[in-house]
Amino acid sequence: MFHPISTFIGLRYLRGRSGDRFSRFVSYMSTAGITIGVMALVTVLSVMNGFEGELKDRILGVLPQAVISQDHDQTRASATPPPFISKLSTARAPEPIIRSEAVIQSSSELTAGLLIGIEPQDNDPIEQYLLGGKVSYLQPNSYRVFIGQMLARELNVTVGDKVRLMVTSASQYTPFGRIPSQRNFLVAGIFNTGSDVDGQLIISHIADAGRLLHYSQDTISGWRLFFNDPFVVGEMSRKSLPDGWHWSDWRDQRGELFQAVGMEKNMMGLMLGLIVGVAAFNIISALIMVVMEKQAEVAILKTQGMTNRQVLAIFMVQGASSGVIGALVGGLLGVAVADNLNTLLSALGVAFFALGSTLPVVIDPLQITVVILLAIALSLLATIFPAYRASSVKPAEALRYE
Repeated sequence: MFHPISTFIGLRYLRGRSGDRFSRFVSYMSTAGITIGVMALVTVLSVMNGFEGELKDRILGVLPQAVISQDHDQTRASATPPPFISKLSTARAPEPIIRSEAVIQSSSELTAGLLIGIEPQDNDPIEQYLLGGKVSYLQPNSYRVFIGQMLARELNVTVGDKVRLMVTSASQYTPFGRIPSQRNFLVAGIFNTGSDVDGQLIISHIADAGRLLHYSQDTISGWRLFFNDPFVVGEMSRKSLPDGWHWSDWRDQRGELFQAVGMEKNMMGLMLGLIVGVAAFNIISALIMVVMEKQAEVAILKTQGMTNRQVLAIFMVQGASSGVIGALVGGLLGVAVADNLNTLLSALGVAFFALGSTLPVVIDPLQITVVILLAIALSLLATIFPAYRASSVKPAEALRYE
């Protein structure tokens, strides 16, 4: 792109002369500023990616990602799901589900939660989070439930204790008034996802949940869908469904949480991106100083036949080199810091017990590439004005007093 002579002189100006310490210092600080900004941006984005991924795995791996149902969450059950539902579930076959808000009571406490009735399957999402019990313990007519560790602690119960489940949506009229449907269940297992789901989710066999809700044997709430990436529900929800069928997904319960995480990641990226912006402005000030200092040399180069475009290229090479070096070094350091962040925090005595004793980190190569390219582009834009000033130097005026 540049003529070799322009590249050669631009790189010579980048190194500076041994006696020009101040200009070299400003140039080095500009490069260091971009390095620090890119490194911090890569590290923070990797941590935010890990945090978002951890939430996605822990919360959306247990909660129903999407449910397709008919009116009032009462869907006619069938041996196999309708073909259009099977096509929508990309990770595994759809499963029947019964769900309802419920009140759970122990001998000492009472609280509300979300009751989910499932048909126990091999490799069920809840299986990997169980601290006690097995998925196979959920058998029809056994009236057993799995509850989260946080909920068990709140109710002061453990495996083997009994709790009472009450569902207000299936109330019964009695001589004493309207009474919610209720029944005693045995705590057959406790799970721990490390999220607030542990304080709300109650899992039982689909047949027992159906009896509690007074559903007939051929009635379910809907069909539970599974996706490799739960975030595709936004796109999937826009697909048309047959008349009488309705779509609902995890955004109804946890949409605000993930929106907050996404907004926080964007704001952190914006704030750290300002560091790169400040460093780019340092490139402008450093180049303006160099241009003022090199006016006589530029004039001599022009008298030797160098064109305005070649002079422009000299100072763009000098300024852009600081951005390229800073962005590449910052990107490499950011990846190194992010990859060894837990080791560094452990050496400093910092621990995150709430997040499973380690800080989740996900390094996204595409994201890092975009950050580096944007930093280089910003640095290149910062060189345009000083380089234009240098190319507009008039040899006669610059050499008048030499």
